[in-house]
Amino acid sequence: MPLKLSAFPKCYLDKIAGERSMTVFEWIEMAKGLDCDGLEMYDGFFETLDPGYLDKVGDAIRSAGFAMPMLCCSPDFTHPDASARARAVDREIDMVRVTRRLGGPGAVCRVLSGQRHPQVSREQGLVWAVEGIERVLPVARECGVVLGLENHYKDGFWQYPEFAQKKDVFLDLVNAISDRTHFGVQYDPSNALVAGDDPVDLLKCVADRVVSMHASDRYLAPGATLDDLRQTDGTLGYSPNLKHGVTGRGLNDYDAIFSTLAAHNYRGWVSIEDGMNGMEEMAESLAFLRRMVAKYFPEA
Repeated sequence: MPLKLSAFPKCYLDKIAGERSMTVFEWIEMAKGLDCDGLEMYDGFFETLDPGYLDKVGDAIRSAGFAMPMLCCSPDFTHPDASARARAVDREIDMVRVTRRLGGPGAVCRVLSGQRHPQVSREQGLVWAVEGIERVLPVARECGVVLGLENHYKDGFWQYPEFAQKKDVFLDLVNAISDRTHFGVQYDPSNALVAGDDPVDLLKCVADRVVSMHASDRYLAPGATLDDLRQTDGTLGYSPNLKHGVTGRGLNDYDAIFSTLAAHNYRGWVSIEDGMNGMEEMAESLAFLRRMVAKYFPEA
């Protein structure tokens, strides 16, 4: 079976989840013109977790002809304050239940490690991140939902970057969680670029545990190099020289990515996370991904 595509409105993230100048229902209506099979949600999109409201969101998604394959959440399991960590666990548990309500069994609820708080050591942060995920897993099993740990850069509403941003820390965290049914990797090649890691090398390390994927792309501004973007800690920052663009036209090697996924019999969703330069670019990115799916995942 060919892979299914979903769309995430990164271009409208602030308007929907920050400013509240746009509703999730308006985004769903706009998305009707996109060639995708599902719409990825973000927990900040919801005005309330009231069941009646959530059912209206679910009805709107289905009425527009879409599924809801993944809910993006950003728990801060590495916060130095124990009460803040507990709230992060409780919130993620709530979001697992929302994922089941909107997406049904098998849907992915994104999970993160937390922020890279300056006073938290690598060893302590890993302990807390594992503890947080392990506390959420029983509810994921109960709901039939899969926790997808993303190799992330930074939630747009966070102060610090992702604790497990770099490949070595990320792999340590992934390998510390033994569950392979309700836990896996939410892979984002562009975030690997931002971290200063090779996206294909990272994928090869986790390909047998990938449960979902973000497909966006980055390209360098004229005259810029990756070395120009490197910060003193060796990672890459969100420099103005690193641009969002149409998927397939940037720095990611999507032939290598899709061939690796195909070799490992990947059957999850691929979500386009873009549109920073307009809906037209999102449509072009989806067209590119359709071609890649047809090439590497043809129908039997």
